[in-house]
Amino acid sequence: MDQHRRLGDTALFDFAIGSELRGCDVVKVRMGDVGSGGRVRDRAIVVQQKTNRPVQFGLMETARKTMRAWLERRGGTLGDYVFPSRNDYMNHMSTRQYARLVHEWGAGIGLQPGDYGTHSLRRTKASIIYKATGNLRAVQILLGHAKNDSTVRYLGVGVEDALELAERTEV
Repeated sequence: MDQHRRLGDTALFDFAIGSELRGCDVVKVRMGDVGSGGRVRDRAIVVQQKTNRPVQFGLMETARKTMRAWLERRGGTLGDYVFPSRNDYMNHMSTRQYARLVHEWGAGIGLQPGDYGTHSLRRTKASIIYKATGNLRAVQILLGHAKNDSTVRYLGVGVEDALELAERTEV
């Protein structure tokens, strides 16, 4: 049972970081959203609960590999939730349970509970992409933000970021 839970937790962690989805959307992903025929897709689309708009995301090889192993072990149909409730296997994991797991993971590596949460996982890949490319529009699309201003506030982009990008650019 412990290995079963660990594999599910690893798949959840990898998926959460790779998908840039909000926690409420992560826990409601169904098997058919991410794969079929024993294969996990490179790209998937889900409708966000907050905006009721579709957002597309890619899954890196690490996330696809752990998801594939998890889905094989989990079993089920395309309509089943990828991350089921521990109390009711036919329902999805609650956002509260997801938050508890994230706090466990953070505590396990020495993070203070207030410093890390479910939204930190959503922000991780987006922040890395922005730092590597400076492409705010790409990050905006990946996060499903309607307005550029939302993405700027979300990432905490400031004058220092703008100056650093300017200094790295030769004209």
